[in-house]
Amino acid sequence: MHTVETIYNGELRTIAKHMKSGNELITDAPTDNHGKGEAFSPTDLVAAAFGSCMLTIMGVAESNYNLNLKGTRMKITKVMVENPRRIGEIIVELFFPDNNYSEKQKQVIEHITRNCPVGFSIHPDIKQTIILNY
Repeated sequence: MHTVETIYNGELRTIAKHMKSGNELITDAPTDNHGKGEAFSPTDLVAAAFGSCMLTIMGVAESNYNLNLKGTRMKITKVMVENPRRIGEIIVELFFPDNNYSEKQKQVIEHITRNCPVGFSIHPDIKQTIILNY
């Protein structure tokens, strides 16, 4: 079975359906590229997937390393460049709850941020800036 089915809905908008769950999401072209900017753009989803991947992998490691990550949040900034128009940089700033993480726990967290599958899937020309706030 395929993973996603996407339909072009006109006016620079798509509707993507996750086949296993039936969940749908809408994309819209950004206002600086002829769109309405009323939903995530496809490049916004790349940036969001990068951050979500990090948090998901941290969640997998949570019990193995006694990490309490509940409440961890992140700000993600996508920087576009021209010629060709593409993502030039993704900046991910993580804010962790005040849990007095040990040096070992911080090493695990940093390792995860640099080794998530989405990060490895992003083109190497896209700068990945990760800022950790404990």
